[in-house]
Amino acid sequence: MAVSDAVFVIFMVLGICTVLGAVIFSRHRERMSMIEKGMKAEDFKPFFEKNVRQWSPLNSLKWGIVFVAVGAAILVGLWLQNAYDVRGGVYPALIALFGGAALIVFYVIASRKERT
Repeated sequence: MAVSDAVFVIFMVLGICTVLGAVIFSRHRERMSMIEKGMKAEDFKPFFEKNVRQWSPLNSLKWGIVFVAVGAAILVGLWLQNAYDVRGGVYPALIALFGGAALIVFYVIASRKERT
């Protein structure tokens, strides 16, 4: 391991620890200011409750369609590269195109499902 790699790892760990420390300190400071204002524990319980979303089969459908479309985009990119000697720069464009089309297809399916 070179010295530059070690320095990079050290700075990354220190950066992550700094961000986490800042988040924890700001939450502590926020809670202390609420206590100083005379709020009771019941008053600020809703601020710290997690929003739990209900599982939706449409969400799974959305990601399934997107992943299938991205896989198809990669296959089309491989085919274009082998058949027509197209360079690798076509992959991001195909992934964006197929991913966007997948989201449009999902929107159509979800809007029909909501009407029924």
